[in-house]
This record gives sequence, C-alpha cells and structure tokens, in this order.
Amino acid sequence: MDIAKPEMEKWHQVKREIQMIFQDPGAALNPVFTIGTQFTTALHYAQSDNMKNREIRRRVIEALREVQLPDPKRILKSYPFQLSGGMNQRVSIAMALAVEPELLIADEPTTALDVTVQNQILELFYALVKDKETSLIYITHNLGVIREIADTVYVMYAGTIVEYGNPREIFSSPLHPYTQGLMEAIPKLAGGGFSKGIRGTIPSYFAPPNGCRFHPRCLR
Repeated sequence: MDIAKPEMEKWHQVKREIQMIFQDPGAALNPVFTIGTQFTTALHYAQSDNMKNREIRRRVIEALREVQLPDPKRILKSYPFQLSGGMNQRVSIAMALAVEPELLIADEPTTALDVTVQNQILELFYALVKDKETSLIYITHNLGVIREIADTVYVMYAGTIVEYGNPREIFSSPLHPYTQGLMEAIPKLAGGGFSKGIRGTIPSYFAPPNGCRFHPRCLR
C-alpha cells in the first residue's frame, strides 16, 4: 500500500495498526483534555467497539504502571500541564504500547527521561518486538541504544540513507565515511586520547550538494 496516496477506507485500517511516539510529548497530548480522556479515546479508536469500558480502564492503568508512573488513577484525572515533561513522555509511550500496534515509530522517545527509566522503557520496547512481533522503527542519535536494541541499522545523513547493515557490521566495519566518522566520535574510555569530530557543517536541505551529500566534508 502506498501510504502517500492511500485509499481512505484502507487508510483508516492502517492508522489503527501504526503508532507514533514523538520526541516532544507536547506535540502528541492535547492540553484541554485529561490524560484519562485522551488515553481511553485512543484505545476505543484503535481497538474494536467490543472492548468494554471496564476492560479499557484496566488496560490503561496497567499500561501506566508498565512505564513506572506512580498513582495511575491520579494521572488519569490530570491534564498534561499538571505533569512534568518526563511524565507526559511516559504517558505518550504508554498510550502507544497499550494499543499493541503492528508498527511502532519512536522518535527519540527516551530523551526526557532519566537513565533508569530509559532502560525500563527500552526493555518494554524489546518485549513488544520479541513477544508480540511488533515492528519497531527507532529514530535516535544514541549509538549505545542502537547497539543494544537494533536488528538492522540505517545510517542517515542530510535526509538520505548512506549505509545499512546489522549492528555488528556497522560498529565493527563501517564502510561509508560518515559512518566511520560517527564511530570515531564515540568517547574513548580506555587508551587515552580524544574522540574525533567530523569537520565542516551539515549542508542545506533546500540546496543539497550533488551526488553523495557528505562529499563536501569527506576526507577521501
């Protein structure tokens, strides 16, 4: 199916099978509705109408507990502005996971969270993919996360894919100069010395260079 030109009837079905977690929860949560209203509406839309209200409420509370949010009943009565940015992000993650989508797209979903909660969320993602066979597109600049959770890595530069492969190939034997530069920029904990940066600046997306977009910065 071409989602750029979808048939309306098919598109409604596809939308139920895809969930998105945004880097900024403010882009996903409506400030004029409580968390409970938004959460139950999302589940009603994504699931069939056969799901009873009691079952929906149970699933909502369970999802909030999975992302380590204390006092779920209070959270459901709260508005987004009454919660911290990190709590709102966990609400967004819980909403996406509760639907059990076929495809989950996560754009830097753990940026606003502390390290402990980040690890817990990553474990939830891992379980969702392995146990429920959900496909996950995880967008991040965190190479440590990529190494831990990815089956296939796509390296992008200036809006284009420059290299892809499994994590072992990408981290041990990168082929593209940009990927090599990323690996060399990782801080070294042993052996002394400094990590290397990549010279130059990112090109304009409105007037990208011809050919490989990395060539103005390439040392080859």
